[in-house]
Amino acid sequence: MKKLSILSKLLVCSGLVFVGFSAQADEVKGSAAAGNTKVWLCVGCHSIPDYRADYPLVYRVPMLGGQNAAYITTALSEYKKGERKHPTMRSIATSLSDQDMADIGEYYAAQTASSPNNPLK
Repeated sequence: MKKLSILSKLLVCSGLVFVGFSAQADEVKGSAAAGNTKVWLCVGCHSIPDYRADYPLVYRVPMLGGQNAAYITTALSEYKKGERKHPTMRSIATSLSDQDMADIGEYYAAQTASSPNNPLK
């Protein structure tokens, strides 16, 4: 009886491990190379030094180069869900897939001061 109890616990634990692996497999992996062709959406505001947007409020638009990929992906996802409020960013984010957001995040995370100029960024 005791052996059966231990065996059932081992089976449950091993099942949970496989569930964890399948959840990780569903995670989207970004590609900086793929993001290279997708950042044209960001150019109008985020590539202009000291740019200040005036709608809906006046604020300084951040430069994205060198920013953490996960932060960019999360921010875009929050704009898409409406958790962050900015009409322009929301409309852009709603047009992006999860893969697009991950690729854009990886692209900007890979940027440094010595990165070659991308005419699309």
